[in-house]
Amino acid sequence: MRQKKIFSLNRLFTCVFVLILMAGCGQASKETVCCDNSNHSEIKKEMKYSKKYTNADFYTDGKFNAEAAKKAYLDMFEFYGIPFTPFMEENFWVAEFGIGDFENVGMGGIFWVNDAGHGYFAHAIYLLPGQMIPEHAHVKTAYPAKFETWMVSKGWAYNFSEVGDATPNPPVIPASHGSIKSKNFVIQNLGEIIHLKQVETFHFLMAGPEGAIVDEWANYHDGAGLRFTNPNAKL
Repeated sequence: MRQKKIFSLNRLFTCVFVLILMAGCGQASKETVCCDNSNHSEIKKEMKYSKKYTNADFYTDGKFNAEAAKKAYLDMFEFYGIPFTPFMEENFWVAEFGIGDFENVGMGGIFWVNDAGHGYFAHAIYLLPGQMIPEHAHVKTAYPAKFETWMVSKGWAYNFSEVGDATPNPPVIPASHGSIKSKNFVIQNLGEIIHLKQVETFHFLMAGPEGAIVDEWANYHDGAGLRFTNPNAKL
């Protein structure tokens, strides 16, 4: 008799435990299977970073708030699993180029190295969703004109060049930027590598809706050789 009572109690506890599990599973997405950890990695693959910030977040009383801009990039880094190292903390910079529309025209960056003596340069470009770098070219100074190569490591980007015929159906260029010379573009997807078509020609990158993190390699970057299409743009 005592054995039957113990057996019944065990069955009762088991049923209660199962009901609790079922209740927890009911709150989960229909696309997941309860208690199956393998599905979590699949869900993360389906998630995409998206636009969260506007100019209202980046300007205080009409003045650009660089710290707010930095926080927006840190949010994107967290999504993409990019650690913010002490070197990045010390060397990270943001630029709105004096255009006053950081939501649409601006960037963050890290110069990993910019060595005039050895003539090489490595850069990380950070673009929030839909954000573009102002159209620019690099001309010869005391140093050779900068020749660049880009690889997308997160998200994707439009890669524009003034070399080549105009590509149909371009994305909308922000009115704050003004007209552009670069009418030829390709969509540069994750892992793809693209070279500057010709030295001293105008070009720019614009992030897709997921934002973009782009690795860049080049010869030495001399800021004196930087030329913008927008006459008000500056770095």
